[in-house]
Amino acid sequence: MRVAVTGTPGTGKTTAVELLAADADGPAVDLDVIHLNDVIHEEDFVVEHDEERDSAVADLDALADYLADRDDVLFESHLAHHFDADRVVVLRCHPEELEQRLTDRGEPAAKAEENAESEALDVILAEAVERHGEDSVYEIDATDLDPDETAAAIGEVVAGEREPQAGTVSFVDYL
Repeated sequence: MRVAVTGTPGTGKTTAVELLAADADGPAVDLDVIHLNDVIHEEDFVVEHDEERDSAVADLDALADYLADRDDVLFESHLAHHFDADRVVVLRCHPEELEQRLTDRGEPAAKAEENAESEALDVILAEAVERHGEDSVYEIDATDLDPDETAAAIGEVVAGEREPQAGTVSFVDYL
């Protein structure tokens, strides 16, 4: 099985996946966990640096090749939905909370605002549904969940205990 965990930066992907992977008896025990943002830098899959956004631009083809022969994996990144997966978890977070999380971790205000607007417009969710179809996408609103609750919700997806759903969360009020 291949599970992608994606979402706008700041939704809690990395923290939740780390907690899920640390649960020795949990549903992800038989899956290798891959943090794609680490792979991008470790494997030198950076093709350029976006000065305006102060972020690396990844070689998506190289990442796809890296993931191609890997089965029984759970991979996470805001890019994870771009790759083949059986199930795609899209973590969501209210844009106001998301903007606060990003500024709290030191992101520039403009970058935090851009990500908040992207979240309000459902950009990653729409891309995930377009690539994988509604039957493979699991939208989770993590706004009011603590990291353990978010990890548990992802665990339900991995274990097949949660039904696919997409388009149930709306942050249009932010706009």
